[in-house]
Amino acid sequence: MNYQLSRRTFLHGVGVTMALPWMESLAVWGDEATKASQPGSQAPVRLAVLFSGNGFHSKEWWAKGEGKQMELGKVLAPLTDFREKMLFIRGLFNAEALKGNIHSSQTGNLLSGAPVIAGGEIRSGTSIDQLVAQRHGRSTKVPSLVLGCEKSNPSVHKNYSMIYSSHISWTSPTTPTPLELYPSLAFDRLFKDEVQRGDKSVLDAVLADAQSFRKNISTADQRKLDEYLDSVREIEQRIENAGKKGELQGWRPTLDKPNVPRPADGIPQNVADHMRLMCDILVLGFQTDTTRVCTLKLNNDHSSLRFPHLSVDYMIHHLLSHSDTADWLKVNQFFLEQLGYIARKLDAIQEGERTALDNSMLLYCSSMLTGSHDATNLPVVVLGGAGGQIQGGRVLDYLGKPNRKMCSLYLSMLDKCGIRLKEFGDSNERLAEV
Repeated sequence: MNYQLSRRTFLHGVGVTMALPWMESLAVWGDEATKASQPGSQAPVRLAVLFSGNGFHSKEWWAKGEGKQMELGKVLAPLTDFREKMLFIRGLFNAEALKGNIHSSQTGNLLSGAPVIAGGEIRSGTSIDQLVAQRHGRSTKVPSLVLGCEKSNPSVHKNYSMIYSSHISWTSPTTPTPLELYPSLAFDRLFKDEVQRGDKSVLDAVLADAQSFRKNISTADQRKLDEYLDSVREIEQRIENAGKKGELQGWRPTLDKPNVPRPADGIPQNVADHMRLMCDILVLGFQTDTTRVCTLKLNNDHSSLRFPHLSVDYMIHHLLSHSDTADWLKVNQFFLEQLGYIARKLDAIQEGERTALDNSMLLYCSSMLTGSHDATNLPVVVLGGAGGQIQGGRVLDYLGKPNRKMCSLYLSMLDKCGIRLKEFGDSNERLAEV
C-alpha cells in the first residue's frame, strides 16, 4: 500500500522533530502523487562544500584517464572507489584572489569570486552555498548547515583580516556565516525544535511515534527505518562518549572546571573524531532532507591544527604545507578520507533508482594548489551526479583555455540546483562540460 504524504515525513516528540529518509512506500519529496500506482517523487539535489586550507602535495594531486581506468595521485587515493562518480577539474581560479595577500584574500572569496578589502575591514561576497540556501532554504527545516573543525581567527595578517581565512561561507558581503564547531549542537539543530544542550535523547523522544509509524510502511522500509534509527542512536552515543572521555568537541573544555588554560589554537584534542562526527551529521542532514546545503570547513587557511593521531611531526598544518614531505602527504590523505567517508555513506543510501550520492554534488576545494600559495590553478574535485545531471569519471582541464573562472563552475552548479543566473561573481559563462 502507498501512503501519500506532503513534502516529507516526520516523527514527533516533546521538543523534537525528526525527518525521515526516502522510503519506497511513501511519496516523501515534492508533490503528492495523483494515483496510488505512481511512485514517490524524486529526491532533491543537495550541495555540500568541503574545504581544507593550504593546498596539497605538489607531486601527488593529479588524475588522468576516465571511468574505472582513471589513475589518481596519492592524495586522491581515498577516492579510488568513486572514480566513476567524480570530476577532477584542473586550471580554475579566482582573479580577485590574486590581488591581495597570500592567505586571507585567497580564501575569503573562494566561493564567491568577489573582491575583498584590506585594512582589517570585512567585505567579500555572498557565497554559492548561501545563495542556494536563500533560494531553497524554506523547503527544509534547516536552510543550511555551516560546520567547522577549527575556530575562527580574528587577527590580521599582512593587512587583511584573518576572518577571510576562517570562513568560506558568506551570508552577505559583510557577514561570514557563523561556524558550528560543536557536534552536539549541530546534531540538535537537525532534530530538536530548540537548539540547546539537553540530556534527553532525540530517539527516546520520538520512540512512541516511530513505533506507530512503523506499522504503516512496507517490510523493506521497516528495515530502512530500523537502520536509520540505529545510526542516529550510534551518533548520539559517540557524542556522549566523546564528552565522557574528556575530549574537546569544538570549544568544550577537557574538564567541567578546567585546571589548565585552553590551548591557544583552540583545536579539539581528537581531531579525527571531531571531523568524523561532523561528516556523519552532514550525511544525516541530507538523508532526512532536513537540509539540502552543507558547508564543512575541515580547517582554516593558515591553519593551526596538529595531527598527533597520524604520528607526523608535531607541526601545525600551515608549516607542514611548506614542503612536500611524507608527513604532509599523510595529512592530505587524512582530509580526503573525510570526503571518501561521506561519499561512501551517501552512496549506501538508496533513493529510488539512485543513491543519495547520485542526488548530491560534493565540491571539495582549497584556497591554493600547494603550500607555496599558488592560487592560479585551484584544486577542485566534484563527487556525485546532481540527480543524473553530472556525468562522472572525467578529468576536465581548463589550463590555457579562455574560460577558466571558478565562478563559471558555480554557474553550472547553480543550474543543477534549479537556479539559473545570468552571472555570478566575475563570470557570465558556464562550464559547458560540467
